[in-house]
Amino acid sequence: MPDLTSSATNTVFVVDDDAGMLESTQWLLESVGLQVKAYSDGRQFLNDVNDSRPDCVVLDIRMPGLGGLNVQEELQKRDIDIPIIFVSGHADVPIVVRAFKSGAFDFIEKPFNEQLLLDSIQQAMQGSNTSESPMAVSSDAESLISTLTRRERDVFLPLAQGYTSREIAEQLDVSVKTIDLYRARVMKRLSAERLPDVTGIAIAAGLLNPEDLRAS
Repeated sequence: MPDLTSSATNTVFVVDDDAGMLESTQWLLESVGLQVKAYSDGRQFLNDVNDSRPDCVVLDIRMPGLGGLNVQEELQKRDIDIPIIFVSGHADVPIVVRAFKSGAFDFIEKPFNEQLLLDSIQQAMQGSNTSESPMAVSSDAESLISTLTRRERDVFLPLAQGYTSREIAEQLDVSVKTIDLYRARVMKRLSAERLPDVTGIAIAAGLLNPEDLRAS
């Protein structure tokens, strides 16, 4: 695993109500030389963050009491700008859109690939002096979308909005099998490993607004 340390020790706060996940994430980050502070709830994290600003926060989206999105909102109210990497086992599109529109750096689904998380943290720390996230560069997003064929674009936007293959098939009056084929091609062309990546690209390109979301 890469060593993410620099001349000054990088600090990552991890907030997760799942004790097992919290411990394993802390162990992973410490194993590559990061200083880690772990919290089992959002309120505890917020009580500490005023006095100790981390380089990055790995934040669970769904927690009892104060959830991840509420923590993000509270940080904004306090004018505290910290790169937030959300993790969640339930990455439905409306939540992903809300997180990115509120400035999230990344959104990773559980169970996550360890290297994926480490890479995201490294990028967050390198870019912590800016407000841009990987999904926030509209020119890059537009370049990716420009590689899609007309039919792939027809599938791309409903996919980003959260519609299922069956629902998209009904919209376009084709078979589900055809949509599954185009869905795979869209994700390959966009280099998207996860559906939240597709949603993030649509947001960055300015193609997805809250009113465009599939009703949940």
